[in-house]
Amino acid sequence: MDRPDPTSPTCSRAASFPDDDHFHDECGVFGVYNHPDASALTALGLHALQHRGQEAAGIVTFNGGTFHSHRAFGSVGDNFNSEAVINRLDGDVAIGHVRYSTSGGTAMRNIQPLFADLVFGGFAIAHNGNLTNARTRRHELVESGCIFQSTSDTETILHMIATSDYRKVLDRLIDALKRIQGAYSLVALTRNKLLGVRDPYGVRPLVIGRIGDAYVLASETCALDIIGATYERDVEPGEIVVISREGIQSLKPFSPRPPRFCIFEYIYFARPDSVIEGRNVYAVRKRIGQELARESHVDADMVVPVPDSGVPAAIGYAEASGVPFDLGIIRSHYMGRTFIQPHDTIRHLGVKLKHNANRAWIKGKRLVLVDDSIVRGTTSVKIVEMMRAAGAAEVHMRISSPPTTHPCFYGIDTPHQDQLMAHRMTVEEMAKHIGVDSLAFISHDGMYRAVGEESRNAECPQYCDACFTGAYPISLVDQEGNPGPAQLTLLSEA
Repeated sequence: MDRPDPTSPTCSRAASFPDDDHFHDECGVFGVYNHPDASALTALGLHALQHRGQEAAGIVTFNGGTFHSHRAFGSVGDNFNSEAVINRLDGDVAIGHVRYSTSGGTAMRNIQPLFADLVFGGFAIAHNGNLTNARTRRHELVESGCIFQSTSDTETILHMIATSDYRKVLDRLIDALKRIQGAYSLVALTRNKLLGVRDPYGVRPLVIGRIGDAYVLASETCALDIIGATYERDVEPGEIVVISREGIQSLKPFSPRPPRFCIFEYIYFARPDSVIEGRNVYAVRKRIGQELARESHVDADMVVPVPDSGVPAAIGYAEASGVPFDLGIIRSHYMGRTFIQPHDTIRHLGVKLKHNANRAWIKGKRLVLVDDSIVRGTTSVKIVEMMRAAGAAEVHMRISSPPTTHPCFYGIDTPHQDQLMAHRMTVEEMAKHIGVDSLAFISHDGMYRAVGEESRNAECPQYCDACFTGAYPISLVDQEGNPGPAQLTLLSEA
């Protein structure tokens, strides 16, 4: 997705809203082939993937003669909620995208799927991930005369396909992919094919489903469930699936690499009801909570999740520790973007707009607060203050991921490293700053045990865990002084 400069403190949109103290996945993708209601199914699939991106959504369809597109800011429900819109997206094949952008990347021209008329015909593409050499490749393409219309790294793929010396579309795509580095799951649409691709390390998810005679591609299985499709399998790391009238074809044009699926998908990004890489996300999160209880149990009266992402781990913690689980914090599900305003008074109230203490249950109790992560720590400070103000006797915090010490360059919106609390402070210093009686994170090995491994292999980790360890599996070309300054733009972002 568009990432003007991941090393810049201004890159992170999350940093613009200090009360929104989570990492954010930047997109979800969906595709349907050979279904008369392709656009409607895609809208439903994107709705199920809305947690992966709430800023914009788009769908491109093909009806045998013409490509149709509708892209807009806002949620899927806001923009694909009428028969008129769905009927204009004619065709039995479609791809769609939901997006969460970084700051400076919010512009209509960046909303996906991107579409181009190339020498072989129309080509649409949607991307989940981030290319780590996009700036370098973009500089080369601009030098050769290419004209970019967006600030998205996805457009780099389009230009490399357009300028490839190969004749066939699939050969052009493979040629382009062999020249890029990074994390990516792609869905693409031509006049007669639906394509799905995962990068050789398989960092981001992509699954295949069936509904009748139609094939479906989606970032998560929850998007298959909403349309009544059956899960077939995951697209494998480094695999290209080609879906056409002849059925489904599998290609593996890249040299094999050890898989490094993003472990944070299990901790936070994916929906709890999804099955990813053969594991139920909810079950993994409960096991993380159980590991937390075994590693860092403390005497308490109540286990309280920080809703909603802390709930499964808190349930697991309560089960393993024998401490009762209760909803000591109530979350409002009706806080819209209306309340996200750039005024200090509103920002100060940001947590209370989302969460409120269940005072009757908290007063006088020793609490174990369970949350999925601590990024900058801003939300944690205010949650703890809220618990103290509600009369909690003790507040202990347990985190269902290891300390977040490094930014992600593989498609997740993260702050600059200097803004990460765990990079700047020890656990003891963090506990004092947040105001808790004790603070503990799950260990690296505990996290790996929760996903079914005996421990973390330090020499060759089984997952991408770079945000916890700094062990980046894919070269960060654009961060290593390679040619190609950040692309400047004269177009308005309004």
